[in-house]
Amino acid sequence: MKNTALMIIDLQNDYFAEGKFPLPDIDTVSEQSKKVLEMARKNSLPIIHVKHEFTSPEAPFFTPASKGCEINEIVKPLHSEHVVVKNYPNSFKGTNVKEILDQHHCKNIIIVGAMAQMCVDATVRAGADLGYNITIIHDAVAAQQAKFNDIDVSADEVHASFMNALSFGYASVIDTKEFISQLQK
Repeated sequence: MKNTALMIIDLQNDYFAEGKFPLPDIDTVSEQSKKVLEMARKNSLPIIHVKHEFTSPEAPFFTPASKGCEINEIVKPLHSEHVVVKNYPNSFKGTNVKEILDQHHCKNIIIVGAMAQMCVDATVRAGADLGYNITIIHDAVAAQQAKFNDIDVSADEVHASFMNALSFGYASVIDTKEFISQLQK
């Protein structure tokens, strides 16, 4: 996978069981993300860990300098890997993500992380608009249930809706098994 980077979005402690905003299936998603990360490391891909940090200490989660804001141990960055702090859903906005990708001559981005309906969606769309070829590892992406106009939407339905929408014109959407198979060829 020449010219390809892995981007891990917001797999931070507040999204886990003991955090302030736990996501359904975060344990499964983080295990799949760990497999993707291990394969990326094995194949010497550039790795960008993106960490959301709200600018206000009154934020509901991901508050600055909190344990909940830290990247979870399961995908803990190595010293040689990039860590980018963002303040917006779009990982490109106000960060040096594009510069890192350009520095490594990356035209392709593999994306895992959270949440499907927010930061993953915003980042995928922005990356595609910037001309990157995006691949989402769908079983390594978490979603949160939602409610709109008195309609309850399960996390699985939110996830499926966003993966479907992004696969229509923004990204290739595959699972971890297929990703690993592609790297082993």
